[in-house]
Amino acid sequence: MQETCDMMLLDRRTAELVREYVPEGDVLDSVVCFFSVFADPTRVRMLSALAISEMCVTDLSRVLDINQTTVSHQLRLLKNLGIVKSERHGKIIFYSLVNDTVNDVMLKGVEFLGG
Repeated sequence: MQETCDMMLLDRRTAELVREYVPEGDVLDSVVCFFSVFADPTRVRMLSALAISEMCVTDLSRVLDINQTTVSHQLRLLKNLGIVKSERHGKIIFYSLVNDTVNDVMLKGVEFLGG
């Protein structure tokens, strides 16, 4: 049987810190969107590859054995989220991570899981 109590056990200062710290609104939506990136195995594989080197769609497709249309679709999504950037070299577009933060988050996840 679960007990309920009518009064908070937290002190006021801690309760106020929790209220201030817990994200809401646009910030909450952005955090949820950011972490949803890691909910798809294809995206995680692609981001891991891009953490090693910038690549074009064809290279990502071949190295990871993923359909080229799927790679293009996922890159477009990642670019729209501001996680990857693209740079054209002649006729070829190369993709890379915007910065190391995404890779750091993935590595922390691996570390947390004991890998």
